[in-house]
Amino acid sequence: MNNVESRDVVITAGSVFLEGMLAIPDDACGIVVFAHGSGSSRFSRRNQGVARRLNEAGLATLLFDLLSPDENERDAVTAEHRFDIPLLAERLIQAVDWLARESGTRDFPVGLFGASTGAAAGLIAAAERPRQIRAVVSRGGRPDLAGEALGRVDAPTLLIVGGADAPVIGLNEQAAAHLSCQHQLVIVPGATHLFEEPGALEQVSRLASDWFRRHFRSQMRLATAAGHG
Repeated sequence: MNNVESRDVVITAGSVFLEGMLAIPDDACGIVVFAHGSGSSRFSRRNQGVARRLNEAGLATLLFDLLSPDENERDAVTAEHRFDIPLLAERLIQAVDWLARESGTRDFPVGLFGASTGAAAGLIAAAERPRQIRAVVSRGGRPDLAGEALGRVDAPTLLIVGGADAPVIGLNEQAAAHLSCQHQLVIVPGATHLFEEPGALEQVSRLASDWFRRHFRSQMRLATAAGHG
């Protein structure tokens, strides 16, 4: 099993500070940044479960709060930030830029794993940082909320939806029709929106791990070939 170095981090995003957890296994082939859904945080039980499985597969992970403690406290009462997709996308971009400045992560290809509204933020970030973001995975996401950015996403995108989450299946199908990048829609039979059924989240983790590893390695091969050209 991979040895994993974990530490708490603080990411500066404009005038606010965002708390996060960075985990880097030995011989990591890339890093996955998590964008949690509305009303959630870096302590999301589901995202932490997926992150552990990605670490076991040799992928580094960054789970962080898209809102500052003050913003989160206010949002718990007003819900004014959780659906502010442009704000969430900007926070995600700040985190990706932070990784590019850090000596321990700057050379990693970056992937994004978004849940619910975090998926829309992730796709907007991918459109804005095409050189850094190499793959995107959405779990029960709302990619439709990314709007016109969908057509500008270059990163291979995997959309995972529960088979019992009918409204979200339709929204993902609509969003997929606007993606010009390599993309795939996978429906997990019997799973509801939160993938709480036995084995459902494990299936999400396997799909995500395979997707990120495949596209990170493909990018590394291209970079190696270019270096020898």
